[in-house]
Amino acid sequence: MNSVVSQLREPGAGRPRAAARLSRERPLRVLTFSSLFPNAEQPTHGLFVLRRLQQLLATGEVEATVVAPVPWFPSPDPRFGRYAEFARVPRTEVIAGIDVHHPRYAVMPRLGMSLAPALMALGVRDCVTRLHRGCGFDLIDAHYFYPDGVAASWIARSLDLPLAVTARGTDLNLISQYALPRAMIRRAAQSSRLNIAVSDALAERLRELGADPAVTRVIPNGVDLEVFRPIDRADARRSLGIPDGNWLLSAGQLVPNKGHDAVIRALVELPEFRLLIAGDGPEEGGLRALAADAGVVNRVRFLGRVLPERMRLSYCAADCLVLASSREGMPNVLLESLACGTPVVATRVGGCPDIVREPVAGRLVEAPDPQAIAAAVQHLLRARPSSDQVAAYARRFAWGPSVELQLAEFRRIARTWVA
Repeated sequence: MNSVVSQLREPGAGRPRAAARLSRERPLRVLTFSSLFPNAEQPTHGLFVLRRLQQLLATGEVEATVVAPVPWFPSPDPRFGRYAEFARVPRTEVIAGIDVHHPRYAVMPRLGMSLAPALMALGVRDCVTRLHRGCGFDLIDAHYFYPDGVAASWIARSLDLPLAVTARGTDLNLISQYALPRAMIRRAAQSSRLNIAVSDALAERLRELGADPAVTRVIPNGVDLEVFRPIDRADARRSLGIPDGNWLLSAGQLVPNKGHDAVIRALVELPEFRLLIAGDGPEEGGLRALAADAGVVNRVRFLGRVLPERMRLSYCAADCLVLASSREGMPNVLLESLACGTPVVATRVGGCPDIVREPVAGRLVEAPDPQAIAAAVQHLLRARPSSDQVAAYARRFAWGPSVELQLAEFRRIARTWVA
């Protein structure tokens, strides 16, 4: 893929300019690069990237511009569903006071996995080069190793900038199982000056793929304790228009690996419980049919896509959050639920064991098995911790330590790059 780098390379954007800039006391200028970022059409897409960036900006020691590429699609007609959303995303917008650019890149369905990094890199070339000429970035902060991190590695090389890449989950747990993507991920990780894993499990996977342990750091997600905090359960239920009783919550995109089907099946073993499902996605029809077939359709309520300010109500209304995923990175829903005072039942995958370390937080099950989920819910709620106890446990996941470590690492790679 060296031809991609050669096409991206532009003269006059190298290390001497960066050295001059860093000789002065001023905030780091960071290009955050990720297709996982909210936009006007998909306000909940990639919220975890936005939240980490907001915490970093709050230090006053960083200035950031976001490039969040979007697949090209020709028509905004609603009949094309989610593809039409891509067409309606604005080219530029301001989100939470941050300048966000959405250059388009081509997607080729049959060859998409192999060509995605090159197509993404070529699609964002002009946008990134123009922005770098305007302000002169000190580093690129990329999220999700494939295709984003691979594309960012070529862009960083062409602009002679240091690169940090954050592994999020599926990029390493699933996509790296394919030979060509795995090779490209390995090269991106080896060229990066900082590889961030949001969980111990992902850090181990990075090392298995050949990343240098010396530049690999575990920097977990945090949770905003001002946004996610307990409120009275009865008040939350009234706000959502649901009756009193025993409620479970399953939250996340309606896709197979999130395990909503296992939670619905667990209701058969939990006749005294009802279930809220927060999220949207292609599996909604199948999940509704499953609820009907299982005889629990009257005990399941689909909330659809829930905005962050309403998610707090969903967490606080539930007696327990159930995350039955088959794979995860560092699931924010667990952190948010705990911060709202609601304990969790989760599968022992990815970063879940890093979060659920004590009985007050909840229980772990070995697999998304309905019977195991039902048993864990019953065991947890027989010794139900108070909302205040759960929220107190969650305070250990405040953003402060993660942001301090991230900022120190960003300054390290920027300074050593120009030294």
